[in-house]
This record gives sequence, C-alpha cells and structure tokens, in this order.
Amino acid sequence: MTTPEAPMVAMRGIVQRFGATVALAGVDFEAHAGEVHAIVGENGSGKSTLMRVLAGTMRPDEGSMELEGRPFAPHSPAEARVAGVAMIHQELTIVAHESVLGNVLLGIEPTRFGWLRRSQMEALARPTLSALGLGDVPLDMPAGRLPIAAQQLVEIARALVTKSKVVILDEPTSSLTEVDVKRLFEVMRELKARGHALIYISHFLNEVRAIADTMTVLRDGTKVGERPVAGVTDDEIVSMMVGREIGDLYPRRPHTPGEAILRIDGLAGTKSPVEATLEVCRGEVVGIAGLNGSGRSELLRTIFGLDQVRRGQIRVGSFSGAATPHRRWAEGVGMLSEDRKAEGLAVGLSIAENTCLASLRSPFVSPARQLAAGQVGIDRLSIRARGPGQRVSELSGGNQQKVALARMLHHGVDLMLLDEPTRGIDVGSKEQIYRLIDEAALSGQAVLVVSSYLPELLGVCDRIAVMHRGRLGPARPVAGLTQESVMREAVGA
Repeated sequence: MTTPEAPMVAMRGIVQRFGATVALAGVDFEAHAGEVHAIVGENGSGKSTLMRVLAGTMRPDEGSMELEGRPFAPHSPAEARVAGVAMIHQELTIVAHESVLGNVLLGIEPTRFGWLRRSQMEALARPTLSALGLGDVPLDMPAGRLPIAAQQLVEIARALVTKSKVVILDEPTSSLTEVDVKRLFEVMRELKARGHALIYISHFLNEVRAIADTMTVLRDGTKVGERPVAGVTDDEIVSMMVGREIGDLYPRRPHTPGEAILRIDGLAGTKSPVEATLEVCRGEVVGIAGLNGSGRSELLRTIFGLDQVRRGQIRVGSFSGAATPHRRWAEGVGMLSEDRKAEGLAVGLSIAENTCLASLRSPFVSPARQLAAGQVGIDRLSIRARGPGQRVSELSGGNQQKVALARMLHHGVDLMLLDEPTRGIDVGSKEQIYRLIDEAALSGQAVLVVSSYLPELLGVCDRIAVMHRGRLGPARPVAGLTQESVMREAVGA
C-alpha cells in the first residue's frame, strides 16, 4: 500500500447540522493514494453524510477539506467530479428511461458543435462496462430494464469512466450477487494499484476485511477510532460501532409451531414462481433461500397480492384465494418489500404516518394517536430520528427499513412476509431485528423470510426451503442443513 506524506484527501473538523440535530461533530478523516479506506458505523452514525460533504452534495457548517494538498470546497457533485471525486450512492440514481450509454456518461457527454459524439461516447464507456462484466449489454437499452444488480454496476461504471482520483462507494454491494461483488473488488484492486484512493462504506465486515486496508469507525456523528483492518477483531469493531458488546447475534429460542396460518399448493405466478408448495405455522420462522433471480421475492409478492396468480392455491387462515395487498392486510398479513423506497414506504410522509398507513381507512385520523404510535416504533426499534413527525425521506436507509418494520409491528399481523429485512442494516440493528423475529415466533406469529445471506437464515429460521429456477423445494429443519448443502440445492447441484 502506498502512503505518501500528504493524503489524497483530508477533512478537518467537519460539522454538519440539520436543525437541532448534529449529524457530524468535528470529524477528521484522511484517505491516501493506493488505499482502500473503509468507513463503518451504525445507521445514522454519519458515514454517508460525511461522504456527501466530500462529494459536494452538501456544504459543511464548519471545517475544511483538501484534495492533493490543495483547498477543496465543491459547490456541487458535478464540480467535485470535475476535480476528481466521484460518489456511488447506496440508493440508485439511474435514469430509468435513458440508455445504458447515456447513464454511464451522464453529465460528461462529449460533444462537437452541440452534437453528441457517439463514437467517442462508446469508446469511453465500453472498456469500463466490460471490466464490470457488462460488455454484452446493448448500449441503447434503457437502463431501467436491467436487473437492479446490473443497474448498480452501470452506476459504478459512471464513476469509473471519469477516472476519478477519489472514488466513494456507499454500500455498493447491497444489490449485487456474489459473482458481481468479486468482479467489483477486482476493479477496486486495479484502481488501488493505479494510485486511486477508494473510500468504502459497508455494513458487511467480511467485505471490509476482504477489500480494505484501513477503517474509520463513526458513532453518533463522531470519530471513535481508526485502525488497520488486519489489526482489529470483529468484536472490537462492533464494540466501537455500538458503544457496547454484542451478545449472541442470532438469539433463536425453541419455538413451538401451532396451526398452519399459510398454505400454498402448486402456486405459480405470471413469471415466477413456477411451482411452490409450502405450509407455514404460527410460532415458527421459515426461510426461503436461493440465488438472485430464482423467484424468492416473486413468491412473497404473489402471496401478498402484488403479483398475479397464474395457477395454484393460497390459503391464509380461513381465507382462500388470491387477494389484493389491501385485503391481505385485513387478513392479518404484512409484507416488508425488498425495494423499501418504491413499495415499502411513503417517503414524503412522516414516521408516524407511515407507521399507521395500512390502517388509515377512516377520514377522521387522530394526529395524537399517530404520533404516539410512531414514537412506540422509534423506541422499540431504536430509530434514529428527531421524533415521530420527521419525514422518512430525511432518514438513513437503515432507519427507513426500521420504519417499514415498525408499521408491521404496529398492526400486529399474524403472518410477516420479510424480503431481505436486514439489507442496508448495521450490526447492532440486525441484532434488534433478529430479536424481533424471535419474539414474533414466540408470541405465536408466523414469519416467512427471504434472505441472500445464508448465515442469517440458518441463524434465525426453524426451517428453510430453497428456490431454484422458480421451483420451491421442501422446507427442511435447519438442524440438518449447512451453508454448503443449501448452496448446492440453490445451484441445482
């Protein structure tokens, strides 16, 4: 690792306030050329805010920055990119109707006399797309038609094509497959070898260990430590992140299954699932494993009424047949969508309004009761917010996820459908969510959970069923399963 005397980028005493909330309280940060520097911390600790300051998205209230030893104070992301700092945000900023080529070169399109230079655009974009495994994607295809993982890679290509000196990656792997993650890390190592400074925000400590040289830990808007990755244990990292020691991450206690609350028989959707038969009982947690694209999310969407049923039967308690999401809520079914911004939340509304959203059938709503319900969710899930009246759009991604969970808990559903419930969630918050899942099963609720992280499924579930190309296998007790056996079934081995 090359560490010249002067850092590639330096931030000194950065303060960022949002009203009475202090998001950053005098944070110092440095990243060097030829280094991958990870930033870790709980949701709301200030990680993304610090990097948005560096990337020109927001101006700090106090503090200063330097880039290659010279003062650096960008007024916009475009100005930061021209100077050599590019940020890949956790939430996609793809222009869905624009072509792949247009998205890669968005804002830096080469022109001549006002006309776009197509040949030069392709010459710039193709090598970067090929390096990310997207060499076969048609450049004229609307980017919105690509899978989410491919859209994420297009956004990464947008940052890399500018040959930025500093590349900030904010949770870039949250929508990527294991193969895509390996490819991204190869590109990052290549950029590191060329002398770029890479700043990597992630909740996945295994990824931090695989790619980062140095890590900085933030907590409550302050810097609590900076260490070489090789010289610190996971327990030390987590303790710095949360200010306390984490006990058993998967606090699963013995569950006693009761009557079946969900039965599906030969279920098929418009595209997926192809065929699924499953029974989920009160008092148990059942997991759905499988590769991305295997049909796991589509199964939950079909059960909940977001996708149409092509054939087969769905029975929820005493209710039989397909239904709308509104009817499913009335039947005691709640769903946490994988895409929280598009389907899981009304981000323009407050925490309190989102918490009570599914029950707003009356034109007469008590604001006091809404606020009380929102505060219960804040307290129970440790949502970092100014109060229940704060808009969800102002929260970090992980805290938005907690609001979606708070709504489900507020309505006391009998069956919880959870699609990637801990995606974008920090370690301390994951422990809370796992405890809530365990408590739900102990109280007699049923939980059906989809996750791409096998240790999570093996840690919280009583039984796991595996999907392969749209077909759901039998649900087996976790006692007889391993990560290897589940993966073999997922790939059809």
